[in-house]
Amino acid sequence: MDYEIPRGVHAVPIDLLDLRPDSEVDLDLTHPKPVTDEKNVWMYWHSSFEHMHPYTKRNVRAWHRRLSKKGWTIRVINRVPSSPLNVAEFLDIADPDTFPQAFIDGTIGGEYAPQHTSDLVRFPLLLKYGGVYADAGFLQIGDLDRLWNETIGDPSSRFKVFSHNGGGAKDYALMNYCLASSRDNPLFLRCHRLLLALWAADGGKASTHGMHSSPLLKGVPLMDIGDTINADGTKISGAEMSKVLTDYIIQGQAITMVMGLFDEEEGWNGPEYVTQHVYAVEYMEHSQLINDLTAWDGQKAFDLMSLALPTPGETESPEQKEARGIVEACLSRSFGFKLAHGLILKVVGDTLGSLWRTHEGSDDVPGTYAHWLRYGMVHWEQDELPSRVEFEVIEPFKTGPLLREA
Repeated sequence: MDYEIPRGVHAVPIDLLDLRPDSEVDLDLTHPKPVTDEKNVWMYWHSSFEHMHPYTKRNVRAWHRRLSKKGWTIRVINRVPSSPLNVAEFLDIADPDTFPQAFIDGTIGGEYAPQHTSDLVRFPLLLKYGGVYADAGFLQIGDLDRLWNETIGDPSSRFKVFSHNGGGAKDYALMNYCLASSRDNPLFLRCHRLLLALWAADGGKASTHGMHSSPLLKGVPLMDIGDTINADGTKISGAEMSKVLTDYIIQGQAITMVMGLFDEEEGWNGPEYVTQHVYAVEYMEHSQLINDLTAWDGQKAFDLMSLALPTPGETESPEQKEARGIVEACLSRSFGFKLAHGLILKVVGDTLGSLWRTHEGSDDVPGTYAHWLRYGMVHWEQDELPSRVEFEVIEPFKTGPLLREA
């Protein structure tokens, strides 16, 4: 398709893209190279890449097409016996210093067990191998290779971690759907220790239910959210929903605690580390822009992205103009886009991601705004890197050892 390139965006040279047929790309994705360096993109899908939803496969292929010729290897880790991408091929799944007992026993339960299982492989993979961990529903737009090479991948750079931050300069809230670091990063090492301790509480947890109230997290604010109306019409108060959401994103809560921890015994000053070594971009602009521009109306986002572009000579409708504005904004301004699923559906209802899942193939119809967006994510990249949140030093949430109850 001959789509218009937005301002601030340029075409990636063809020789730097893997534009082979899907079947050939999929063969690479299901038989990846051994780990030889830190240019790794890690993802997780419990039943393997082969059993992903079609639109999610397209997400993963886009990462490969865009990055593989720049030295990156994309691996979708799973828990399928005998798979070359089984977690056990990369990590010791019987090691209690790597995984909680519920992971080792395969007894993680609850409505969001697959999501929490994926949370538990992120830190171990980054700590052992380095690279990027991304949710399979995360779409990369900006030039990740350049950002890596100028920050984490450059030994002379002061930046050691990359992510998206859910707030301003004094709001320490990294999003766990896209995390990057070199091996043995001291921030993620402590985050992992804390997450394991949360799972080990009370003789061992089988889910994250109630973890928001752990004394190890005392001082970290709960996720702030208003009253929620469930699909069945029942109301959940904002206070109660904050507890539910915090349990769901407990890994993010652990990260925030470590970022705000001052532990003199271990020589750890979290606020100082954040201001000096974390390169984070603002999450709404750089991972939720479509949702922001449509007021989190998933049906509206889906309808706009499903529209066909005007044919030559056809007058652009107001809806087409709005859809064009969204695509151009995402491709020129956003470093990525996180397709929202999971618990968020109870808060906002259907999302673009859930509707793409329901309406199979709707994200891949040539001549639509959705296809224009996907085409641009593979074939183009932004001229400039995103600006960093200029973190400020905050008062620690906690002073003392990481695993000592406050």
